[in-house]
Amino acid sequence: MYDNWEALKTECMQCRKCGLCETRTNLVFGVGNENAEVLFVGEGPGENEDLQGEPFVGRGGQLLDKFLTAVDLDRKKNIYIANIVKCRPPQNRDPKPEEQDACIDWLREQTRLMRPKIIVCLGRISAQKLISPDFKVTKQHGEFIEKGGILFMGTFHPAALLRNPLQKPDALEDFLALKKKIKEVCQRTY
Repeated sequence: MYDNWEALKTECMQCRKCGLCETRTNLVFGVGNENAEVLFVGEGPGENEDLQGEPFVGRGGQLLDKFLTAVDLDRKKNIYIANIVKCRPPQNRDPKPEEQDACIDWLREQTRLMRPKIIVCLGRISAQKLISPDFKVTKQHGEFIEKGGILFMGTFHPAALLRNPLQKPDALEDFLALKKKIKEVCQRTY
């Protein structure tokens, strides 16, 4: 357990718990307001994220930012964004279960320090790891599920929306539902 974000980040940046550390350019710890009440969690960094050391900075990140802006959220002001794994899997493949297991404690500590009221899982991998192993994004997106005093919602991964733009209206509905839920359960003004 860590007392503060700086100690956690310093330790995480030196992580060698799995083989992903061998091929990373940068460890991608996370970005945003460490006191936010809403945490977004993706699966892992892609090429652009590995190069820049920040989550969701490529084309998918640009799309995510548009959805965030549409509901008055901003990665620099009132949310935090992290991933299940902090290092890029080769060729942007899905992180293997053993890689997720090796890395998940970093996210648990981020969550413990942050104490979010809502966690938004971006994509299948994140939703299956954090909500339920049989979570189906195409069927259950936008639903809020309470676990341990935190509301979880799974939605489409921005990269999946780039591949299948017909799902963008459903994703926007999820973000509008999120905005409504934030007004219900969050203390701070969003």
